Amino acid sequence: MSYKSIIVNLAVDASPAPIVKLGVELAERFGAHLIGLAAADVPPLVATGNGMVYEGEIMQIQRTEIEKRLAELRAEFERLVPASVSSEWGQAVSSPTRFLSVSARAADLIVTGGGDGEDVYRAVDVGSLALGTGRPVLVTASNVEHVMAKTVLVAWKDTREARRAIADALPFLAGAREVIVATIDTDRSESARYSLADVAAYLENHGIMPQTELLTGEADGDRLVAFARSIHADLIVSGAYGHSRLREWAFGGVTRTLIEDNGINRFMSY
Repeated sequence: MSYKSIIVNLAVDASPAPIVKLGVELAERFGAHLIGLAAADVPPLVATGNGMVYEGEIMQIQRTEIEKRLAELRAEFERLVPASVSSEWGQAVSSPTRFLSVSARAADLIVTGGGDGEDVYRAVDVGSLALGTGRPVLVTASNVEHVMAKTVLVAWKDTREARRAIADALPFLAGAREVIVATIDTDRSESARYSLADVAAYLENHGIMPQTELLTGEADGDRLVAFARSIHADLIVSGAYGHSRLREWAFGGVTRTLIEDNGINRFMSY
């Protein structure tokens, strides 16, 4: 298994160079076609002295500014991607999350930054992306240009989402120097050990020789990230856990921590 098409998302308010260089490195590593995408939208309401109103002229100015920025990002993407890498570009004046989610049907993997801001008209909602696209999402640490994935922590939980994440991450796991599969045992049962052994056997069948770790205590995202740092992991693989509530995603504690922590690379599947 490998990734044959990779989407890299360029945020309109962030420097494009780190994420494009990272996308190029992944495309070269996996022999993949690279798709650069960027989008931003005009808010339907604008603030004026009289409150929140529709203002056609202001909205047109904002649209023109977005189109100018998208053109700049395209030029930078095309400048940074070498001719040896197969690539294409897509852009839209649209919700970044919606545009990326629709475009995901053409890709094996989505790569995006995680610290692009909270303006849903100008930045991707990582949680909605992870839970809504049906594709694995690699959320990079802030301003990194490489995801070497030499030491990978697999955050194991005996769920559909975690099984999906491991299968989706096989290309990264196969290339890693160390793979550590860890689970937080909250009830001190033998089932946790058995499930770790089964996951290890599954990976061994793919030529990956993992270590396993049984962590005791509460299932806490901060603890998981601290453990990742203690073993010098540069990538955490995990299932994404959440559900839709009135058009918004409500996340489990570990998933919420991983979405918010921009100090480490995170690979999530749902």
